[in-house]
Amino acid sequence: MFNKINNYLEKIYKFSGYVAAVFLIFIAIFILLGVLSRIFGFYIRGLSEYSGYCMAASTFFALAYTFGEGGHIRITLFLEKLNEKFRKIVEIWCLLIATIFSGYLAFYFIKMLIISYEFKERSEGADEILIWIPQSPLALGSSILFMCIFHHLFKCIYKND
Repeated sequence: MFNKINNYLEKIYKFSGYVAAVFLIFIAIFILLGVLSRIFGFYIRGLSEYSGYCMAASTFFALAYTFGEGGHIRITLFLEKLNEKFRKIVEIWCLLIATIFSGYLAFYFIKMLIISYEFKERSEGADEILIWIPQSPLALGSSILFMCIFHHLFKCIYKND
């Protein structure tokens, strides 16, 4: 059963990486549209804001995928110097701290999203989009990161080395 859950979660992290790539493509499209609009003399409202929103969304969706692939800066140089038993304790401690901080981050992004939705806040940019719309990918991406780190903590605690 754990292998099924593990495979399902890994697919979620990979899908999150694909979503991040799609947002990167949107950034390129918005920048290209901005350049072309200047060349041909027309203006499209909010392109720079949309590029920023896509950058934030891409960053947060990529966090879980990158963590799962081992792309984040880790303490592996330090952990390699420790003996097997103490290494597992330190790794569990680090993952526990990361789980707490990522959970805190996800909680407050979701709280911020709910408040923005309830008060119908709008952006201060030229487009005046409802701010909860670009905040949604940040809340979802940080929640997936929390799930990913908690998943790795669980695997570290229960792996049979």
